[in-house]
Amino acid sequence: MAGRVSVRRGGMKRSVMSRPARRFRMRLLLTHVVVLALFVAACGSASEQTEDLDAQPALEQPSTDESTNAERSIQADLPTEPLKLGLLLDFTGPLANYGQELLKGFELAIEHINDAGGVWGMPVATAVGDTALDPTIAVEEARRLIDVEHVHGLVGPMSSAMALAVAESVSGPAKIPTISPVATSSQITLADDDDFLFRVSLADHVEGRYLAGLAEQQGYDNVGLIYRDDAFGQGMATAFEQHWTGTIKAIGVDPRSPSFIAELEQSVEFGPQALVLISFPPETILILREALELGYYDQFVFGAPARAPGVSEAIGPELLAGMRGTYVAPAPSNPSSEVWIRAYLDEHGAPPRLAYVKEAYDATIALALAAESARSSDGPAIRDQLRSIGAQPGLVVMPGPESLSNGLRAARNGQEINYEGAAGIIEWDEHGDSTHGYVGVWEFTADGSIADIEVFEFVAQ
Repeated sequence: MAGRVSVRRGGMKRSVMSRPARRFRMRLLLTHVVVLALFVAACGSASEQTEDLDAQPALEQPSTDESTNAERSIQADLPTEPLKLGLLLDFTGPLANYGQELLKGFELAIEHINDAGGVWGMPVATAVGDTALDPTIAVEEARRLIDVEHVHGLVGPMSSAMALAVAESVSGPAKIPTISPVATSSQITLADDDDFLFRVSLADHVEGRYLAGLAEQQGYDNVGLIYRDDAFGQGMATAFEQHWTGTIKAIGVDPRSPSFIAELEQSVEFGPQALVLISFPPETILILREALELGYYDQFVFGAPARAPGVSEAIGPELLAGMRGTYVAPAPSNPSSEVWIRAYLDEHGAPPRLAYVKEAYDATIALALAAESARSSDGPAIRDQLRSIGAQPGLVVMPGPESLSNGLRAARNGQEINYEGAAGIIEWDEHGDSTHGYVGVWEFTADGSIADIEVFEFVAQ
């Protein structure tokens, strides 16, 4: 498999010198007249000295600190209205459980940003939209967030089909930077979005090769492949087939279909050893149920969306125990992820149940840092700074209010920053694709949970 593999694993005080004291001697043998004369002379001399001192210019006061002046000048040029970020996820429909989980990542990011002092010296405002896993609704909600709520940037959508529809129809033409935490389709690389669509997750051509490698490692050389016939499924299936060296029968399906028996019958044409599924949980559950009940398959390999507790619960943990899949994984434990998980546990009491919560956090932080660096609410200005927030070398910025406070201040002052996110390094190429990330292998267990087996590091060449 391509990529490098990483498995488990003060101002100075001005000292003013005192003037030497003068010692005067007077002779005791002087006459009273002489003494009086000396006394008068002394008084006159003292008066003259006082006048001389009064005539001298006052000591020069220390000048105002230059950095403070610079910050005040910058502050004067900043927008006078708060940065407003929109969140566009699925809160109803088949992926509503994912939307609710990613919302927690977004909210934690906003909390950290505002605890750090906000952007442009003001708390960040938010607005939320529900795509309901429907491209038409996604476009309508994006228009509302941009035209009515007047957001300066978007986090979302989740699915590739929604992200493409929004970027090409709404956010691209409106010049609003949009970062999807989840969308993986290779079609996004070539989207007609005027360079306003970015994503935190790796593209599916990366995960697809690892999924093919996993199936091969499982000992299979003849598989059926069923994928949802949309931007996500098509891209992942194509990547799988490009890296698969054995026999394959690949079939795209309408995820809204009430039954997949016909497609299952087609897929067993060449006597496959296992079925590879690239599908969202609702159709995955139905396909598994029909495949098992009718005896078409008893061995499966899964794409990322099946990594959800509800799949095993619906089918029966004993039937799926030991079966594996791949997903775009967050970075292995590191200082950034450790800070983030502590903050998340403090807020929610338990780690995220589903993937991509860290990615939602990072997408939100990225927009805030880019807006601060741009010192502008202008969409193109914010977009132009997104590729610089992961600059190396630069001031390392990590999750959490303390580090973000330093990072936001540095970005505002024009310094280079290097945001090391909760999910990993944030670096984008000329298409808005992540150039660095991780692919994980996971497994269904007999108790119905999901175990992470290993993680592979990918670096674009």
